[in-house]
Amino acid sequence: MSGDTAARTTDTSTDTETDSGTSTSTSTGTGTGTGTGTGTAKTGARLDADDRELLLDLLRLPTAGPLETGPGAPRPLLPEALTVYARAAGTVGLAEVYRGAPRAADLDRPDVPLTVRQRAGDDSFLASQPSLVLRLGPELPRAATVMFNVHLDTVAGLEPVGFDGRRFTGRGAIDAKGPAVALLAGIRAAVAVEPRLGSSVGVLVQAVSGEEGGAMGVFGTRPLVEAGYVGALNVFCEPTGLRYLPRATAAVTARLRVGGEDAIDDCPGEGHNASVLLGFLAQYLARELGAVAAPRDPVCVAGLSTGPLHNRVYGTGELLLNLPYRDAGSGLRAETAVRAAIDAGLAAFGREFAGLPEFARTAADCARITRLDWLKRGLPVLDSRHPAFEDLLTRQAGIPRLPDGEPAFTCDAIWTAGLPDAFTVVLGPGDLGANRAHATGEFADLAQLDGFASAVARLLVAFARHRPLRRPHADR
Repeated sequence: MSGDTAARTTDTSTDTETDSGTSTSTSTGTGTGTGTGTGTAKTGARLDADDRELLLDLLRLPTAGPLETGPGAPRPLLPEALTVYARAAGTVGLAEVYRGAPRAADLDRPDVPLTVRQRAGDDSFLASQPSLVLRLGPELPRAATVMFNVHLDTVAGLEPVGFDGRRFTGRGAIDAKGPAVALLAGIRAAVAVEPRLGSSVGVLVQAVSGEEGGAMGVFGTRPLVEAGYVGALNVFCEPTGLRYLPRATAAVTARLRVGGEDAIDDCPGEGHNASVLLGFLAQYLARELGAVAAPRDPVCVAGLSTGPLHNRVYGTGELLLNLPYRDAGSGLRAETAVRAAIDAGLAAFGREFAGLPEFARTAADCARITRLDWLKRGLPVLDSRHPAFEDLLTRQAGIPRLPDGEPAFTCDAIWTAGLPDAFTVVLGPGDLGANRAHATGEFADLAQLDGFASAVARLLVAFARHRPLRRPHADR
């Protein structure tokens, strides 16, 4: 990690004030909490029978958005999922204060992914993907509010829904319908032991669409943050193994398009072979970008498409690259590296295939017929810092910090970057890989969700009793 990170972990003390007005000296650390907290009464929480049934109901509703499912797919049942969730939240004391989607005109911004801008003019695109804000108690100042963000949209690919008494299965079990239900259980448990919650301490819940599919939260989370539905402490519920992560990466997505001429299989050399050209570039870019000296962020050589038939040479196609970055500088360097690698790759293709009759035309024209554009770029990253809140999480709530050496990932938390008077973390149960989020066999164990519910309860009680009242440091 960078020197800035090292400096942050050695900044050991800060003065904070509690609701009682006493001043205490607290210290930050690397996050070695035991899960009980030293300044908070025991606030264990568990999913009850109604919570378990709620999660099964949500899992049965297909909520993958149009950017995931593609043209012609049935509309996502996100409005129905929000209604089910809001009804359950009402039993905890959370009232609905907003439900809707932004206007298409609000998405005409350069940092909105191209795929979203292209679809925003379709009235059904945004109408089928609303978001919801719930509030516990009256509207209170940001300094007295905790905000939780959960997304109810999922990736595509339905999974069998079930619960065997120990494990939930289904699309969204861990990412993020399971955490959304555990969040309600945690709020319920905290309210039962801390009367200030819902009176002098507020809780907001954003239940959003548009987190998946490359939408990057631009029509879900971002408008809610810009409307002021935030707290002094903001928690984005994504799998982190119950360790809080005050960082989130962003990503640029590059698209390479070949616009050549098709040919028939009997005369393949008369056209341009986009399959061979893009296949070559995919391998070349993987090798060249992967060889960049550390420190660097990972490179994802993603979808490659030309056509499905065996008796045709496809002259058109596209290749997608996704490049996460941890700061604005590394994002710009990634873009520069991609451009240079593409130019070098096209030159190499021209040299290697010029002498082969079936590919000579493709080799001669490869630079002319290949174009690079960017589906998304210019997104912010999160690097949130606040010693007093970090101490509240680790020491008072017993929630350890994810070590700086472990990588961050991209999520909607980026939209709170630079938010004044606020601290943001990503926190949730399980692991994206181990729990098979975005893959076949997605699951969440009941014990994992119970653990997250307990962490939420401890966090809220700690915030109500020990929150710092001085002006927070914005992320840098």
